[in-house]
Amino acid sequence: MLTWKRNLWVLWIGVFFVAASFYMVIPFLPIFLLQIGVHEHTEIWSGLLFSSAFFAGAISSPFWGMLADKYGRKPMIIRAGFVLFVIYTLTAFVTNPYELLVLRIMQGLLTGFIPGAIALVGTNTPSDKVGYALSMISTASASGGIIGPLLGGGIAEFAGNRLAFALAGIIVFVSTLLILLLVKEENFKPSKEKGSVKRDLKTAISNKPLLSVLILTVVTSCSVMTLEPILPLYIVDLGGSSDKASLLAGVMFSLPGIASTLFAPFWGKWADRVGFHKVLTIGLLGGGLGMFAQIIFSSIWGFSISRFIYGIFFCAVFPAINGLVVKSTPDDFRGRAFSLNQTANQLGGMIGPIIGGVLGGIFPAQIVFIITGVLLLIAMGIVFEKPVEMKAWYRRKILHQK
Repeated sequence: MLTWKRNLWVLWIGVFFVAASFYMVIPFLPIFLLQIGVHEHTEIWSGLLFSSAFFAGAISSPFWGMLADKYGRKPMIIRAGFVLFVIYTLTAFVTNPYELLVLRIMQGLLTGFIPGAIALVGTNTPSDKVGYALSMISTASASGGIIGPLLGGGIAEFAGNRLAFALAGIIVFVSTLLILLLVKEENFKPSKEKGSVKRDLKTAISNKPLLSVLILTVVTSCSVMTLEPILPLYIVDLGGSSDKASLLAGVMFSLPGIASTLFAPFWGKWADRVGFHKVLTIGLLGGGLGMFAQIIFSSIWGFSISRFIYGIFFCAVFPAINGLVVKSTPDDFRGRAFSLNQTANQLGGMIGPIIGGVLGGIFPAQIVFIITGVLLLIAMGIVFEKPVEMKAWYRRKILHQK
């Protein structure tokens, strides 16, 4: 088997397990807060817990990106995996929200398993297969997003959230061992430049296509994360029963993941043929309209169908964004480019839960869905505004290489 294919499948398995571990525990933080005695300002605490990790990640990602370009993406994946194992294990023993907040900040500062896997795939895959490979990694994350909430919800229902955190740590540990033993990073060119976050930021700003992608990532990530603090509680209200809260929330969280597993390979192959811009535009449009559709229904079944349809389109978005990062950067800057994109993702992820938590505590949850849909359509507007400029930059880049 070709090395890039073996790497892809091993990383697929690793990302699947890490995503499953994440979705086993993180979506249930609002419910876990109730279980450790937080009964006032739960939505605001939930938003703070989600945002803190993203804020910390936004600060640390450029640093890890410099190390990735200097020492390789594989060592960064292994480092992140072992750290995540320790954090999940410690989370199983927290007794108050302050301890949980400290661990979430540490998680943001020290991890980065899935972004590292995406960067390694993006730099070790033939250029005509990048769209396919990135979409496959997306299906790994989505598949983990299917199994994780169902497994986490079931474990939480019958054994408690603490056991779910402990098992998540074990799963991450196994995933990290797989990467350590089986992945080989061949196409690695160590950066000869002395690391400088300031210089990397200047380079990104001067690269107009990359800058556009970074802005797009902030807006898109923010739009998605606005729902995270309020979605479990909204699902419980919609279902009309709190007896099976974790299990019901797990099923609802899984639906976009199921859609992504089924449709992401299609979007990836199509992106290799028609370009990432067209796929990204359709994905954002469908995601925005799908978000509006979720507030039309007052029954759990109608909400489930709209969540699935939303997932069909939105699963095209982040693989297309990652593809644009690959297309707009040279090999020796790509680790830093993906880290800067991760910083943009973390910034959006930090702002989104704060908006969702505050609005969810003041207004009906439907308002949060509407704002999320509007943000996705704004992101689509950014894509519409930039493609001509970006295509011209790509043409100049290709002529320069020739």
